[in-house]
Amino acid sequence: MNEIESLWEWRQTIANLYYRIRASDDAPSAWEDWRETRAQLFQTHPQSPIEPADRPVYEGPTTFRYDPSQQFVVKLTAPPEERFSVATGDDGELTMHAFARTAGLETKLGGELTLYWIEGYGGGVFLPFSDATSGTETYGGGRYLLDTIKGADLGSLRPDGTLALDFNFAYFPSCAYSSRYVCPLAPAGNRLRGAVRAGERMPV
Repeated sequence: MNEIESLWEWRQTIANLYYRIRASDDAPSAWEDWRETRAQLFQTHPQSPIEPADRPVYEGPTTFRYDPSQQFVVKLTAPPEERFSVATGDDGELTMHAFARTAGLETKLGGELTLYWIEGYGGGVFLPFSDATSGTETYGGGRYLLDTIKGADLGSLRPDGTLALDFNFAYFPSCAYSSRYVCPLAPAGNRLRGAVRAGERMPV
């Protein structure tokens, strides 16, 4: 399998994983599937962000315990106008613009989040965030909740215009594991004052 074929397989595996999660009515079991599938990919797959020499002893990403209280339904409102570009190494610049802002997290997590649309061919939804755990219990650059271009799509948009968000599925960008990657990080406007102790965390 060449590099392009292995990347294709990685992307397909991730897309299938998130499809199973969206289709499940048992959130804790879906979360276990998410943990186990990602652990296996990180341990064995050629596209793993873990350095090859470290994979034989790597046990998979560390997470907080599953916490059903970290699931939220939010309203989407029009955001302030925002458009910016970030350098992503060999991939060039990534340009995105704000298309929605949450309403309903302020009293629970100490802030609201902006959802971004990544421009370019096909496009995609991107939701990075940081919180009070960033830099201590979790990666300092923040975590991702949605990145639909890469298949990480748990954004359950409902007919009434609300959005279901589950922070138990928050994960580190690849640059948290290796300097081989350059990742777009959470902008200042997407920092929550509260501590989100759900999803991926630093090893303890």
